[in-house]
Amino acid sequence: MFLFKRKDTNRTLPKHIAIIMDGNGRWAKKRSMPRSAGHVAGAKTFKDIARYCNKIGLEYLTVYAFSTENWKRPKDEIESIMNLLRDYLKDAENFKSDNIRVKFIGNLEPLADDIKELIKKDEEGSKDATGLKLNIAINYGGRDEITNAVKKIVKSGVDAESITEQTISDNLYTSDMPDPDFIIRPSGEYRLSNYLIWQSAYAEYWFSDVLWPDFKPHHLEKAIDEYNHRNRRFGGV
Repeated sequence: MFLFKRKDTNRTLPKHIAIIMDGNGRWAKKRSMPRSAGHVAGAKTFKDIARYCNKIGLEYLTVYAFSTENWKRPKDEIESIMNLLRDYLKDAENFKSDNIRVKFIGNLEPLADDIKELIKKDEEGSKDATGLKLNIAINYGGRDEITNAVKKIVKSGVDAESITEQTISDNLYTSDMPDPDFIIRPSGEYRLSNYLIWQSAYAEYWFSDVLWPDFKPHHLEKAIDEYNHRNRRFGGV
């Protein structure tokens, strides 16, 4: 798994990478397997990539695990995803030895009570970790996040003329972390799908035809190499 070695160590590592973990269903379909099998394979890839990011010294990794739109999927598929989430949370002790801090972002209220309790336990148990800061987006939608931020600002009584971009950023789920520098989407799709739409204003993007369950550390390294060839001007020259 971690035998991949780089020849060039003179590269800039993004501070914050965000990944849209896409293609699980298509991966399973190509193998005449149920979609749930694709999610199982994707969950393993998630754990492997998170550990690899921690190993190379990445500061922040945010992954899109379940969107606000995913509730439209078949009931059995949703149950399969939620059970995988339960399994991950119960197994989260494994990340403790990796020194990874875990946080969940999104509207967690609609989740089952046992899942919310496990999330609370997982976040509390990893809060003192000093390695990778891993953010898992569950029941997350960019527009929903911004809508909730606006509601919070209005309820706080802030004067409209004093609202700035920073005011909005401070009320998002990601208020305690930098915006992503680099967004990766495997599976051959070329869209954000309502993911971190405020935070991604100046992010670099990298797309790949590789389905998420097949995504390996060498694909991540290829993406980071591409990132190092980008000229980030932020509107300047």
